[in-house]
Amino acid sequence: MSTARVFLLAPSVARLIEKEREGCHIRQGYFPDRPDRGTHVQLEEKAGWLVLVSNLPSGPVEEATDIPRSQAEALLELVAGQVEYLEVNLDIGSQTAILRRFLTPGPLDLLTVTFEQSKKARKFQPPAWFGPEVTEDRDYRSRSLALSGLPPAPEVEITDAALNSLLDALEGRLGAHQPQAAAPQPVAPSKPAEAEDEEDQDNLAIEDSVIRELARSLSPRQR
Repeated sequence: MSTARVFLLAPSVARLIEKEREGCHIRQGYFPDRPDRGTHVQLEEKAGWLVLVSNLPSGPVEEATDIPRSQAEALLELVAGQVEYLEVNLDIGSQTAILRRFLTPGPLDLLTVTFEQSKKARKFQPPAWFGPEVTEDRDYRSRSLALSGLPPAPEVEITDAALNSLLDALEGRLGAHQPQAAAPQPVAPSKPAEAEDEEDQDNLAIEDSVIRELARSLSPRQR
């Protein structure tokens, strides 16, 4: 089962990502909570979904059903609260991340990084351009934002090092400006002296053959 970690982003960072990547406009409307389940409707471009989330002992289970756009728009008028955001997908190394730039109930920028294994999620080291982590704070979940409004969010500062790190990520050079401890390299087993001599002789023979072939190709042809 996949695991996600959620981080705040500085508005300037989110704006730069939005400029470099295409996004999708999404609206979600949430009906009042019930102890056993939650329901919301989602409208994305021309597609609509009715989503039922069942609260089971093993965890929430989500079921989505396609519905026409007209029905999704009608249901959005009946919900208890809504969120509206621009969703942008990007890759951070080998991980998939989703930026959500909320417009309703107010401005807020969240980045969700998804991991296939919980072990990878725990070991993940956020780049310098990430803000504070809010994974465990329910106030930053879409349902809570829709029904309760924006929580008091701390101001996220952006440094020159963080900006360079972000530019590297957008250009596919993640980590170029982030100092990291050098990973230990495996030590190759030592070879016997006789094996090394044989390997050197083989290399010399190959090199001599290449040189001879090159000389023949450059010499004038006999007429």
